[in-house]
Amino acid sequence: MASAVACELCEQDGGSVVYRDDRLRVVLVDEPDYPGFCRVIWHAHVREMTDLSEAQRAHLMAVVWQVEAALREVMLPHKVNLASLGNMTPHLHWHLIPRYPDDRHFPGPVWAGSQRDPDPSSLAQRMARLPALKEAIGRKLGQGMGAQ
Repeated sequence: MASAVACELCEQDGGSVVYRDDRLRVVLVDEPDYPGFCRVIWHAHVREMTDLSEAQRAHLMAVVWQVEAALREVMLPHKVNLASLGNMTPHLHWHLIPRYPDDRHFPGPVWAGSQRDPDPSSLAQRMARLPALKEAIGRKLGQGMGAQ
C-alpha cells in the first residue's frame, strides 16, 4: 500500500539487512551503544498488527521469536527488550534490543535518559559478536522460514 506521506521504512531498509523474504526484512541497527539491536520490518506500509491477516501476523511473530532466540544465543544479554511503537514512524516494525546491566540506559528503556557511560571494552566485546549474530539469524530463519 502506498503512503501519502513519506515513510523512512518504505524508502530505506532501516539498517543493515541480514534477512529478507517477500513479506519482511530483519536489519541490524547502527546504534553504537547497543550492538545487536535489530528490527523486524514489514515491507508493506501498514500501521498496526491488526492490519495484517492472521497468517501474516503469525509469520511476522515467528520471525521476531527466531531473532530473539539468535540474540539470546549469541549476544548473551541480561534481557531482550521487544517493542512495536511506531509513534515516530507509523510503519509496522518490531525493535529487538539486547540489554545489559552496564548499558547506557539500564534498567530504563533505551529511549529514556542516560544512566551511565557505557564501558568501551564491553561494547567492543558485543560488537565482536555481530558476525556470529548475523550467521545465527540467517541459520534460524533459513530453517523453514522461506529465505530468499
